[in-house]
Amino acid sequence: MQSFRTPGPTTNPYIHLLDRALAATEGVEHLRFDRRRAILGRYDVLQLHWPETLLGGSTPARAAARRAFALLLRLRLARSRIAVVRTVHNVQPHEALPRWQQRHLDWIERRTDLRIVLNDRTPVPAGSATALIPHGHYRDWFARAAPREPEPGTLGFVGLVRPYKGVEQLLDAFATTASIAPHLRLRVAGSPADAAVEREVRDRAARDPRVVLDLRHLSEAEFADTVLQCAGLVLPYRSMHNSGAVLAALSLGRPVLVPRNGITEALAAEVGPGWVEVFDAPLDGAHLEAFAEVAARRPSTPPDLTAREWDGAGAAHRSAFDRAIAIRRRSRA
Repeated sequence: MQSFRTPGPTTNPYIHLLDRALAATEGVEHLRFDRRRAILGRYDVLQLHWPETLLGGSTPARAAARRAFALLLRLRLARSRIAVVRTVHNVQPHEALPRWQQRHLDWIERRTDLRIVLNDRTPVPAGSATALIPHGHYRDWFARAAPREPEPGTLGFVGLVRPYKGVEQLLDAFATTASIAPHLRLRVAGSPADAAVEREVRDRAARDPRVVLDLRHLSEAEFADTVLQCAGLVLPYRSMHNSGAVLAALSLGRPVLVPRNGITEALAAEVGPGWVEVFDAPLDGAHLEAFAEVAARRPSTPPDLTAREWDGAGAAHRSAFDRAIAIRRRSRA
C-alpha cells in the first residue's frame, strides 16, 4: 500500500508516473492509501513518500483526527510483520514540524526496513538497507505540450513558491542586473506557500518592471507552457537534493541554473554539457547574466535522460518490496 491516494490534478507528477508503473507491474498488488485498510486491512508493505503529509490538518479537528490515526498506525506497525519502505525524497522536511509530528517521524525512521534513494548521495543511517531507483524523467508526461520557441532573454522560476526555494533571493539578485543587462526578463510562476511569502515576492517584484508574476496554481499544461516561454530556469533552492522541477525543465528541453553540490554536479555530468549550470551561493546578478548567455546557446542535442526511464521502475520497486519483506520477517524471527 502506498501513502498516496488516487492521484488528482494537483498531485506531484512523480506520483502519477509511479502509480502507473506499479499498476502495470506483474507480481505487485498495487493499493492506494486508505486509512481503514491501513489500520485493519491485509497488506505486506507500506511505502511512504512524504510521511509528514499524513500528519497535518487544516483545522484543529482534522489535526486531532490525523494524530489519532498516526497513533493507531504506529500500534499496527509495531505489532505486525508489515514491511515499511520509505522513499527518501528529502533529507528532512522543508518546514518545521510540531514536536509530536517529529517524534512520530523519528519512530517511522527507526521502523523503516528499507529506504529507496533517488540518488547515490542520499545520507541514510549506518547499516540501512537501501535500493537506488533514480528519479524518472517527465518526457512522457509533457509529451502533449505544444512546442514553442523561448522568449529571448527570459529567465524563469516555475513551481510552488516556498521559503526554502530562494525566490526572494532570486528577485534581489535579478534586480542588480538592471544596469548591466536591461534586456533580461524574469518570469516567476506558481502558487505561494502562504500570504507572507506572496507579500514578500510581490513587494520585491514591484520594484522591477522586467519581472512578470503569475502567483497561482498552474495546471500541467500551463506549467509546461510557462517553462517553454523561458530560455532557462533558475532554481536557487537553499537546499537541493532531489528536484522534480529540474527534471521537468530538462524534460521540456530547457537548461537550469542550480546551486553547486555533489548531486547537481553529478547531474550536470550525466545529462551533458550546457543543460545544468551550477553556481556557488549566494546567487548574484553576474550568475544570472552568465546563465542567460548559456541559455541563449541551447545545446543542439537534448539532455541525456536514458538513466531515468520509467520502464524498469515498477520492477525495481517490486524487488525493493521483496527485500523489505525478507528483512522484516528475519527481524521478527
